[in-house]
Amino acid sequence: MTTATTDVYAIPQELADLRDMIRQLAQEKIAPRAAEIDRTAQYPQDIRELLAEHDVLGLPFDEQYGGTGTGTLMLQIAVEEIAKACASSALILMVQELGTLPIQLFGSDAQKERFLPRCASGEWSPAFALSEPEAGSDPASLRTFAVRSDDGDEWVINGQKNWITNAGVADFYVVFAKTDRENNRSSAFIVEADREGLDPGKLEHKLGIKGSPTGNPSFTEVRVPAENLLGVEGKGLSVALATLERTRLGAAAQAVGIAQGATDYAAAYARERIAFGKPINAMQGIQFKLADMETRTAAARELLYRACAKADRNEPDLGKYSSMAKLFASDTAMAVTVEAVQVLGGYGYVNEYPVERMMRDAKITQIYEGTNEIQRVVIARSMR
Repeated sequence: MTTATTDVYAIPQELADLRDMIRQLAQEKIAPRAAEIDRTAQYPQDIRELLAEHDVLGLPFDEQYGGTGTGTLMLQIAVEEIAKACASSALILMVQELGTLPIQLFGSDAQKERFLPRCASGEWSPAFALSEPEAGSDPASLRTFAVRSDDGDEWVINGQKNWITNAGVADFYVVFAKTDRENNRSSAFIVEADREGLDPGKLEHKLGIKGSPTGNPSFTEVRVPAENLLGVEGKGLSVALATLERTRLGAAAQAVGIAQGATDYAAAYARERIAFGKPINAMQGIQFKLADMETRTAAARELLYRACAKADRNEPDLGKYSSMAKLFASDTAMAVTVEAVQVLGGYGYVNEYPVERMMRDAKITQIYEGTNEIQRVVIARSMR
């Protein structure tokens, strides 16, 4: 009996070379800034410019729009490498995909030509405005609404958003709003940041990823032209779900990077730390922790890369695999960073060492891009 086989994923040499370049960039340029970014909670504009200069912000885009055209797997490998050094900096690349993928998937040719090249170059940065104070995991409960102007040439948007990454630094927002309250249907709109009535709101003070601004933008009689409608009127939920099916891989990649960064640091520390006359990595209790950390992280990476390959091949079970990758990788990041703190002991608990930051950064990966409880629902439904 013979069976057909296909590669789960492949990393050709040119992509391996690109990965190595990004890894070097992250370790030499971004890692030395990570503690300061966390301490000051300021958006690292210099890191964004660095990523743009090296075409890293072009990874989410096709070549025709000035991107690299290298696909989902390469994009998430880059997120992973940056997250090893600084999870906040990884979000710069993650949201570059999140805020533009709705345009890539559903935008008109004119919308693509207007927005994508300036994002691929790093000149513009987007935001994805879906969540609200009363609508997080349940996007069908949106209260933000949009109505047509009397002449039909504009849409008028009113509402409040919450937990929006890049609030205050984004050049435009992809905003989801109810357009048919009777039938509970929403639509997506591109809203430029300088539109009158758009207030980026206050920024949250967070446990982790402090260098990535998270805010609560409000929309008061914000007028956008009819051509800023994204996709089909009334199909906003489909735009959101199709986007998140792919972008949750970014959260998984960030989680894998955090976990590997913590594992690498803990292993290096254990080689140098002497207790009872020998390095602590000679002690079985520490060896077992490090072995489990490395194994879980490697397993998460394999699941992530397989899901990325499915995205690049547009395979029908992508949703299930992207949920599994996000769920497993984020749970792994949380477990691994807790153990990394334990390996370092008291040193792990102070901010002179990076693992406490990594532990704080890891927590959000279990929450955003769809909570892990929601991911379990998605996986379970696919098994019916």
